[in-house]
Amino acid sequence: MRTVAIPDDWPHRGASERIEAGGLSWHVQRFGTGPALLLIHGTAASTHSFRQLADALAPDFEVIMVDLPGHGFSSALDAPSLPRVAEALGALIRKLGVSPQLVAGHSAGAAVAVRMALDGWIEPRGVIGLAPALKPYGGAADGLASRLARLIFTHPITPRLFAAQASEKRVSRLIGQTGSHLDAMGLDYYVRLFRRSEHLAGALKLMAHWKLRPLLNDMPELKPKLTLIVGDRDKATPVREAEQAARLAPRSEVFRLPGLGHLAHEESPERAADIIRKAAGEHGLTADRIEHAPLLQAAR
Repeated sequence: MRTVAIPDDWPHRGASERIEAGGLSWHVQRFGTGPALLLIHGTAASTHSFRQLADALAPDFEVIMVDLPGHGFSSALDAPSLPRVAEALGALIRKLGVSPQLVAGHSAGAAVAVRMALDGWIEPRGVIGLAPALKPYGGAADGLASRLARLIFTHPITPRLFAAQASEKRVSRLIGQTGSHLDAMGLDYYVRLFRRSEHLAGALKLMAHWKLRPLLNDMPELKPKLTLIVGDRDKATPVREAEQAARLAPRSEVFRLPGLGHLAHEESPERAADIIRKAAGEHGLTADRIEHAPLLQAAR
């Protein structure tokens, strides 16, 4: 399998490991002290997106971050459907010999976290979704994104063309369209990733195989409490979609972060960390019980 060298200046490079599991070569980062917390990034991102959030949480948790298949510096799956990605990540967790007490996923990473818990690959006390992408497009548009991604992915030159055009201005505009704004350093990490055609191909491949309706059908069986954190300026996964997804889970809570977009955990990592510690405290994992007013609290 082909692996890509991890740059020396990549965030938390000193904590990086190369782990072989489930037929893949994974880029994994582990540090901190306390109960194990698994962080799963979203489509087209990497461990870098948790760089500041992980720093805020490391005093209370053993933070485990991993690049998804085909993303960042992990090798790719042939057919990265949601159940297959969950299974592969489950194999990695077994190889690491850890039992995450909390799992937090951003965007598509939230779907992976929920699928892993439903399928028994992990048994966390709580599942946390940061800007969770849990709802497919409705009506005639359902599946449109995956069909377009599949069409694009069948033309191997396309990721190379996208990568060649990944200027700072273009990437900044793309992130701005999600409702978020990053500082120069945060933006630079995305520019560097998007200039790698292998990374873009991995993101398109993931989208081409993504189906969320089976996940929604299974969510009433989710055993851990589901905590969703959403920026009220998020244009990619709006608050109303988090509300709808939360109602499907037996136990759930939704928090709104005012003034933040789809990358709220990068824009204000401290605020996201506060809510994660609060969720951990509810499960007896930390002593922190920081008070926040939930936008929605649903229970069955």
